[in-house]
Amino acid sequence: MTQRWQPALLESQQSGGWALVHCRQQFLADGNGLLFPRQWLKKQELPILAEHGIGHFDGDAIYLLEVQQPLEMPGCSWQSLRQFMLQGDADTFKMLGYATQIGTWARQHRFCGSCGEPMRHVAGERAMHCPRCELHHYPRLSPSMIVLITRGDEILLARSPRFVPGVYSTLAGFVEAGESVEQCVAREVREEVGVEVKNLQYLGSQGWPFPHSLMLGFHAEYAAGEIVMQVDEIEDAQWFSVHRLPPLPAPRSIARYLIDLYVAQRLGLPPPSLSV
Repeated sequence: MTQRWQPALLESQQSGGWALVHCRQQFLADGNGLLFPRQWLKKQELPILAEHGIGHFDGDAIYLLEVQQPLEMPGCSWQSLRQFMLQGDADTFKMLGYATQIGTWARQHRFCGSCGEPMRHVAGERAMHCPRCELHHYPRLSPSMIVLITRGDEILLARSPRFVPGVYSTLAGFVEAGESVEQCVAREVREEVGVEVKNLQYLGSQGWPFPHSLMLGFHAEYAAGEIVMQVDEIEDAQWFSVHRLPPLPAPRSIARYLIDLYVAQRLGLPPPSLSV
């Protein structure tokens, strides 16, 4: 099936197209949705920090306008990226996730981090260039691992104080400098819940735009240890039966995919697919 959303590098000098207005993981929307006529938007008094052509949706050119702050416009409201993850269709969320990552990068790289010179967009590349010290900056990705730990018909799930009330999920953490992803899995699990794991299996990855992670998904088997929760990071952690699970993460998340895949294997159900 053809995907409705296709990322692409479009030059801002081109006219026409549709535009998204973004600010700190929020998008401007009206009764017709998120996409506004680009030329009309540019005539409004918007505090635009950057403009980037980001791709095509249903064949139409899509541009991103990154603005300084969430301004008020008649008949419009601001909606968070997480709202669309829960409510919108998959292709729209992919477009908005990509737009968020480009918008965050554009906001954070307006000036050179080495000398403070204003950065310039490189024509034909998704890159920012410092004319003084010749530094190039590309959209940032932070590799992180996410892992489901199992023990027969039980899975280990935890919740952070930052989670939606009642929701439990898999463990996750960022890869540190000089560390392999496999080493990160063992370290983060040990730090967060105090147990040891074995038989790591890589299952897939997902770009996670909160704000710029690349989540590398694993399954691991329990090896040893009792649950000891990390102070200030883990509010609760328990073993749950696949027959009796708590509220879980959003269906489009890789965390939910890891859980659903193992449950399907244990119960003889059709395997889920990962939204990538």
